Amino acid sequence: MLRVVEDGLDVVETRLADELTVSDAIADATTRYLYEAGGKRLRPMLALITSQLGDGVTDDVVAGAAALEMTHLGSLYHDDVMDGADKRRGVPSAHEVWGNNVAILTGDLLFSRASQLMARIGERAIRLQADTFERLVLGQMHETVGAQPGDDPVDFYIQVLADKTGSLIAAAAQVGVLFSNGPEELAESVRVFGEKVGVAFQLLDDVIDLSADPEATGKVPGTDLRAGVPTMPYLLLQRAGDADSRELARVIDDGVTRIAAGEDPEILDEPLARLRDAAVTAETRRLAERWADDAVAALDPLPSGAVRDALTRFAEVVVDRAS
Repeated sequence: MLRVVEDGLDVVETRLADELTVSDAIADATTRYLYEAGGKRLRPMLALITSQLGDGVTDDVVAGAAALEMTHLGSLYHDDVMDGADKRRGVPSAHEVWGNNVAILTGDLLFSRASQLMARIGERAIRLQADTFERLVLGQMHETVGAQPGDDPVDFYIQVLADKTGSLIAAAAQVGVLFSNGPEELAESVRVFGEKVGVAFQLLDDVIDLSADPEATGKVPGTDLRAGVPTMPYLLLQRAGDADSRELARVIDDGVTRIAAGEDPEILDEPLARLRDAAVTAETRRLAERWADDAVAALDPLPSGAVRDALTRFAEVVVDRAS
């Protein structure tokens, strides 16, 4: 299985490089920028694993995996503009290099290229891409607008994660089955697996985002919170009833307001260090582990063997990243 996935990733990487080549010199530089900065390629990897339930790494599986990775890349350009992130994957964010307008347009171009690639596969691929993209946009919109009166903030946040992150990973798992002529009845099981793994992945990112070591994230620690974007440790902090938690939440809220008014983001260094060591951050990690366990449980309909073992290991690796 390992050799099949490694060889398949090489093919997907070649396909990505080809599809990201643009005749316009500026567009070629911007679209390849974050791609060349690296990445885990988790989505293509998942598609290659689930393709072993069918005919293996077909041309359509490779195309679908590349299209979803391009969609993911496009979303990063937009996310960094909306969050005001300074770094991505260890390099300056695209909007820091070219400005917001070019970064947004680059994301749009990547979405267009992904749709073109899916269109070559067929109608089913177009529907999968469109449905997934809709969830990505809705997830971002809900995150931007925030929880409404009557919404439970933690449940609301989990749904945002399922839409923004889980949907794309779920689509990758489906690509492997559907585009390799795999058993139709297993497509739903791997979809549920992918979505739950995606939520677990993002919850662990919330833990890693507080890391004191920028090399672990490729960006400044606490980037999301400094930009006023809530994360699970912060939401759990708000929910906690003890005086220390309430005071820390107040200090963080005050710091976010001051940063938005133009003060140095470093004013939150000490409060975020306290949040990193707080019980709510350990609780976030445990929550991620539960979502990963639920993802593995969704694999029960799959036959025992290499694919099921590889997917189980995939879920384990997701929650081991912050160890």
